[in-house]
Amino acid sequence: MIDEIREIAKQYPESKSAILPALRIAQEQYGWLSREAFEQVAEALDLTPAYCMSVASFYDMFQLEPVGTHMVEVCTNVCCGLVNAQAVLEAFERELGVSPGSTTADGNVTLRAVECLGGCSTPTIVAVDRRYRQSVTPEDVPGIVAELKHG
Repeated sequence: MIDEIREIAKQYPESKSAILPALRIAQEQYGWLSREAFEQVAEALDLTPAYCMSVASFYDMFQLEPVGTHMVEVCTNVCCGLVNAQAVLEAFERELGVSPGSTTADGNVTLRAVECLGGCSTPTIVAVDRRYRQSVTPEDVPGIVAELKHG
């Protein structure tokens, strides 16, 4: 991973500029950004782990704690909020038995409420493992959860 990050850093005027792609690589490798991940990114870019963590903590796309095998993200921004985002989120809470920011007891699914997924023309948007579903309603949620449970 360190070699891959260093190779990407060559595309930037200074290695510090490669922090976002480097953090993405580390998160893809580990599933989340652990202390070890920050140390490796820092080593590859000649930065401090604290600097790497400060950047990662600013962005919603980086996970600073372990997450489930699957990630369900419900957009709660204004457009989706006007088209039942809260009801969709509550339906996921009921089906999964967890609140936003939590992972199911079996470690299978993490539920998140996110600020915007950029699908304002077809709300409510739900990202399941980074694949967007448009116009999701509370009635769609049991089927989505069943898909996650049965692969």
